[in-house]
Amino acid sequence: MTTTSPAPSVTTASGQRLPFLDWVRVGAFGLLILYHVGMFYVSWDWHVKSRHAGPTLEPLMLLSSPWRLSLLFLVSGVATRFMADRMGPGTLSRTRLSRLGIPLLFVMAVLVVPQPYFEVVEKLGYADGFAAFWVRYLSFDQSFCRGEDCLILPTWNHMWFVAYLLVYTLLLALLLSLGAGRWLARLGQGVRLRGPGLLLVPVIVLALLRIALLDRFPITHNLVWDWYNHALSFGMFVTGYAIARNADLFDRLAVLRWASLGLGLLAWALYVWYALTFWHDAAEPPGEGLRMASRVVYAVQQWCMILAVLGFARRHLNRSGPVLRYLSAGVFPFYIIHQTAIVVAGHMLTPFALSGVAESGLIIAATLTACLATYELARRVGVLGPLLGVR
Repeated sequence: MTTTSPAPSVTTASGQRLPFLDWVRVGAFGLLILYHVGMFYVSWDWHVKSRHAGPTLEPLMLLSSPWRLSLLFLVSGVATRFMADRMGPGTLSRTRLSRLGIPLLFVMAVLVVPQPYFEVVEKLGYADGFAAFWVRYLSFDQSFCRGEDCLILPTWNHMWFVAYLLVYTLLLALLLSLGAGRWLARLGQGVRLRGPGLLLVPVIVLALLRIALLDRFPITHNLVWDWYNHALSFGMFVTGYAIARNADLFDRLAVLRWASLGLGLLAWALYVWYALTFWHDAAEPPGEGLRMASRVVYAVQQWCMILAVLGFARRHLNRSGPVLRYLSAGVFPFYIIHQTAIVVAGHMLTPFALSGVAESGLIIAATLTACLATYELARRVGVLGPLLGVR
């Protein structure tokens, strides 16, 4: 059996695979699982929290947070290009509606529910039990509040990525039906930037987007009011679509991989300094100039790390095999279940007062087990396949 993941496997129209992009997709989703485990341990707000939560892991979290999702949207755009070339915009829309839409609705109605349940248990002291909460969840109950901070139920939580990807695909299909495909293809094939230009021009665009939009539209995952996130994510998605067949560009990224990595790590170090200096009990807030400079640094890290990942993958991982085929097929069910598994495992382990190392190790083990079990069940139980992204 095969699966349809949020970022589908990358194959050219002639059937030639681009396995290094499949490795990037699998690696990015694996990194996302570890990132969400980390959210249990940092001081940033999340659904549930460990007794060990604090700022210690935050510099490591900042190593990937500026670019991991942008990379996924870019790779999704590349894969969507090959799908669109193969099936046309109408079939693309119908296919993605069923393969992304059905799991999205099922997961929102069933598998996401433990996340807000344990959140209200920990944050609001809710004690009426899971069944009663589920009824209220499906009834669109909006009364779970701390002051003006209210849970919006039902919720998609981590499935926002799937919802946005579906909307972006439908929007792109509309643009293709209006004749924009050839223009985007020419634009992507015409990218001839080399060296500094390939690094500098996108950084300027990303920095301007962050400077102009982030304060007005902070990232909320509210589909109708998330305009900075849309500008960034849809921009990456369309960029991936446009450059998908520019083989020379991917070869240039392999040449630039070390320079991209060096600049990305330098920008990360600067951004960590800014975060450690001003995010926690700073004596005074940063000046406007420094705050805007931090957004430029963020953009440098964001783009350079994307180029580094693509460049190293193009150079060292452009080969397939049984491990990649299995992981590539299972990545959507892994994504579907991983955050619920982390939340449940974290909440259940908290009363045991384990050390941070033991607790996190058990959470990772439980999450990986849940991911594998979900995929294997979806492969073998026919009715679960379409609900969990397996066909």
